[in-house]
Amino acid sequence: MSVITLSRVRKSFGEKTVLHDIELEVGEGEMVGLIGASGSGKSTLIRLICGLERMDRGTAGRIALFGKETQKDGRFSERSEALRREVGVIFQQFNLVNRLSLVTNVLAGRLGRVPRWRGTLGLFPRADRVSALQALERVGLIGQAHQRASTLSGGQQQRGAIARVLTQQARLILADEPIASLDPASAKLIMSTLREINRQDRTTVIVSLHQIDHAFEHCDRIIALKDGRVIHNGPTSDITPADIAALYGVEPGSLDLVKARPARPAKAAAPRRPGSGLDRDDGIAARVLANA
Repeated sequence: MSVITLSRVRKSFGEKTVLHDIELEVGEGEMVGLIGASGSGKSTLIRLICGLERMDRGTAGRIALFGKETQKDGRFSERSEALRREVGVIFQQFNLVNRLSLVTNVLAGRLGRVPRWRGTLGLFPRADRVSALQALERVGLIGQAHQRASTLSGGQQQRGAIARVLTQQARLILADEPIASLDPASAKLIMSTLREINRQDRTTVIVSLHQIDHAFEHCDRIIALKDGRVIHNGPTSDITPADIAALYGVEPGSLDLVKARPARPAKAAAPRRPGSGLDRDDGIAARVLANA
């Protein structure tokens, strides 16, 4: 099934065109690396897909998620808001509320799926609270569940952001330079976590990266943007050092590329079933909830 379809998508800011008639399709269960120099249009493309930006009008452009139209010719469809609930976005700056506990931040992933009054008052159902703790357990942060977000390291906060989209039960994850401000060890852990979610849950992941070695190590497919145009779209194994040099406008051989092998497709584990949140009541997450 096609998870993302873009046709003739153009985006301008004032007189500057940032994206030129983009044509893309991403299938279910893919992990795609989005690469390109600063200003190439990567973040704008992600913001268009998740509905934070409108495309230009007058081009008959179209964006569809899960086979249903979200934008056409710069206008949002009636179903766009409902479809955006299926999309989890991970930003470079984590976007956690520092004064709140980590688990409360993670519960924000449920805001689109509970009545507004419950979200405003923080009265989440028990099933949602257990689900949030299970997500934290999965990313290795169950012990920090009740710490203030401000006390966590950058890598821990970004794993908290991943737990938030897990709690959201997002079918598509868009990560906009999620490791740009992290140390190498934390960056590797974040990318490995996203890859695990992709393989185990069959969640489609698009991750924007400046670190080319991580794109080669973790992604099955590379989409490369230059000056707002797609100049490469294909399996990771097909892109060459010369392609990378052309992408960044440097001489071949001048980039110190890590000797990462192109990611090999792995046999996916059986998808995790999103349960009621109570099916693991005898686990660590439930015990943390009981002691909260």
